[in-house]
Amino acid sequence: MTCHACGAQLSATARFCHKCGASVSAAQTGGWRAGVPWAVAGAALGALITVVLMRGAGPKTSEVVAGPIGIRAPNISQMSPEERANRLFNRVMTLAEAGKNDSVQFFLPMALGAYSQLPTLDADARYHVGLLQLAGGDAAGALAQADTIQRTIPNHLFIYVLRAHAYQAQGSTAQEKRAYADFLRHEQAELALKRAEYDDHRESLTNFHSEAVRQAQNPRRPSS
Repeated sequence: MTCHACGAQLSATARFCHKCGASVSAAQTGGWRAGVPWAVAGAALGALITVVLMRGAGPKTSEVVAGPIGIRAPNISQMSPEERANRLFNRVMTLAEAGKNDSVQFFLPMALGAYSQLPTLDADARYHVGLLQLAGGDAAGALAQADTIQRTIPNHLFIYVLRAHAYQAQGSTAQEKRAYADFLRHEQAELALKRAEYDDHRESLTNFHSEAVRQAQNPRRPSS
């Protein structure tokens, strides 16, 4: 005896097809529809197993630096410590801008760990660390990075960017406005020095300048 739905060989006493689940007794009336519930259930089970396996594996290290779909991801183990830290920084900031907080929390320890492995941290690296800490909700850590930059380069613009964002996160309106004002006061002299890190973050500094001007033109009352 064969199944009317899929043609599989059946035993003489079979009531359901062992392959597609079709009812043998409903062969004349049910047609191919009799096997649909079993097929759907099998597909759902297969999808569930796939999801569980994917979640259990988690993102691989190579995926941290993966590019667009279809482009082979570079081998992170072959990168220099600086390249690895920068790749992870860009990944976290991109995720933060997209509002993917769960992914930010997953990659954030990797990024901070990569910077901790650098032999030294210049102003640019400390700025990156401060932004990563802000993405993770650590405003105090970002302020500490700003203070450290100031000890070596007193009027560096990254100091005021980190402070403004950190004070905003803490709800310290007066200190946030002071950071914007300090940025505007030192901006021209600092940009005239043509520091390489300013070129690397030109767009961010331009946007911050616009916000600093807006803050100066539209003062807000300190929160009570």
